[in-house]
Amino acid sequence: MNQRTLGDDGPTVSALGLGCMGMSDFYGTPEENRAIKTLQRAIDRGITFFDTADMYGPFTNETLLGRVLGPHRHELTIATKFGIVRDEQGAMHGINGRPRYVKTACEESLRRLDVDTIDLYYLHRVDPEVPIEHTVGAMGRLVEEGKVRYLGLSEAAPETLRRANEEHSITALQTEYSLWSRDPEDAILPACRDLDIGFVPYSPLGRGFLTGRFQSPEDLPEDDWRRHNPRFQGENFQKNLDLVDEVKRLAADKDVTPAQLALAWVLHQGDDIVPIPGTTNPDHLDENLGALRVSLTNEELDRIDEIAPRGAAAGDRYPDMSSVNR
Repeated sequence: MNQRTLGDDGPTVSALGLGCMGMSDFYGTPEENRAIKTLQRAIDRGITFFDTADMYGPFTNETLLGRVLGPHRHELTIATKFGIVRDEQGAMHGINGRPRYVKTACEESLRRLDVDTIDLYYLHRVDPEVPIEHTVGAMGRLVEEGKVRYLGLSEAAPETLRRANEEHSITALQTEYSLWSRDPEDAILPACRDLDIGFVPYSPLGRGFLTGRFQSPEDLPEDDWRRHNPRFQGENFQKNLDLVDEVKRLAADKDVTPAQLALAWVLHQGDDIVPIPGTTNPDHLDENLGALRVSLTNEELDRIDEIAPRGAAAGDRYPDMSSVNR
């Protein structure tokens, strides 16, 4: 397994991580036994970087990871997030970045993960009502207390990232990045590199769309959150399907799968990038890992730029875009 280091002095992790959200929430009814098999396969294949959040489940994803990853704890880097508030029934209650909540959320995540220290602790979304310095200051105190090793932000704008980093060293920024979400190239990626902050793309396969497995919205389970995502609806779906068809053709020419081509493209954007594709299928996990063996020539990278330039995807990333990139 290839290794990459997050940030200037952050943890060294597998070049491909595993996003675990779908094992407990959002993408249809979760199947815990299959999730456990996928986590075990990931460990067997050398993945050392696992991503979760308190709101996944809600709360059950952290518990699942704590139980399955516990025996391998000292070999792994486990990242979790706080700030998007949900209740036990799954209802959303906004964003909370208040210092008192930072400490409470961390204590609960430590308990569910069954660990003494969280390796990488992200603010899931920036609270517009709380100065970022106040939230990150409270997170920094968790580092001083030994409850957290490294700090991260998710979906933060460049200026917010700079202000946060002045308050306490930020190790990683997580945001959506893929062939159909290339916005970070404009300012977010340059800011990360200027500050020596690692970049962790989530949904590097376009929430599964770039795998080529979906031909219509009906291919998604009835209770799948993606049915409400603008990019999976109406005319947007067909326009995005046309983009994927071009990816599939180029992948076929290289004798790789569309997922492997899309992941290889993300990996080729820099050694400071560690994608965290999610899956609940052990075979799909193996397929994703195959991307690490895919080499892209300059000509092929140019061709991909033609197929999927910035802004190529039809539709917003979320139904309400007001909650991202503050």
